[in-house]
Amino acid sequence: MKYVAMIYGNQAKWDSFPAEAWPEAIAKQEAFNTKYRESGELVGAYGLADAAAAQLVRRAEGVPVVTDGPYLETKEYLASFYLLDCESLERAQRIAADMPFADVEPVELWPILHESPVNDLPVNGLPASGLPASGPSVNG
Repeated sequence: MKYVAMIYGNQAKWDSFPAEAWPEAIAKQEAFNTKYRESGELVGAYGLADAAAAQLVRRAEGVPVVTDGPYLETKEYLASFYLLDCESLERAQRIAADMPFADVEPVELWPILHESPVNDLPVNGLPASGLPASGPSVNG
């Protein structure tokens, strides 16, 4: 079963973190990522830009309409998320609790109920294999 583990933050929190502590914090996070990537349970880890860089995109008359700023008006925002692939909810909970700052900041854990794997989607009108349905041409 797949899960998304999310960590929230805000600019005041990041600004209050001592500059000299960042290298150790990053090293702890990379160790966590390596441990669970090697176990096959961490599919991906993604750190997001500051909320000031977020944009809202809508479609009007067939073209994108872009507005600056996140949709939600809130002090906290999604700072990073992790895609986990675990044997059970309990295992996902153990991994979330093992995140470097889970002792001081909660980790939000959501089960993924539906997935459309990228490998199953056509690319440029071709099947996921990249080859036409009839297969490669023998004569070039």
